[in-house]
Amino acid sequence: MKITEVRVFPKAEEKLKAYAAITFDNVFVVHNLRIVKGDKGLMVCMPSRKKNDGTFKDIAHPITNEFRSELEKVVLGAYEEKLSEETDSSEDMFDDNVKTM
Repeated sequence: MKITEVRVFPKAEEKLKAYAAITFDNVFVVHNLRIVKGDKGLMVCMPSRKKNDGTFKDIAHPITNEFRSELEKVVLGAYEEKLSEETDSSEDMFDDNVKTM
């Protein structure tokens, strides 16, 4: 199974940096992954549901550490790319509004 698409939706919050959706083999999608800033940097949290006792349980998650690492690498890479695109487009907008004399 291959990750064929990653969509990133940045958020301007202190810990929550973005939501993401990943598509596998162009036929199966998982929504509501979270990219959060932790003590050791950015990490990908899988979609979860709050249980009656107040704890959270993942709805979907990688089974192996190898695939978890691959998934994190791809999702965080897409996040960095999205930030770069947004920075570039905001700089372009700023440049367009600057008049030279």
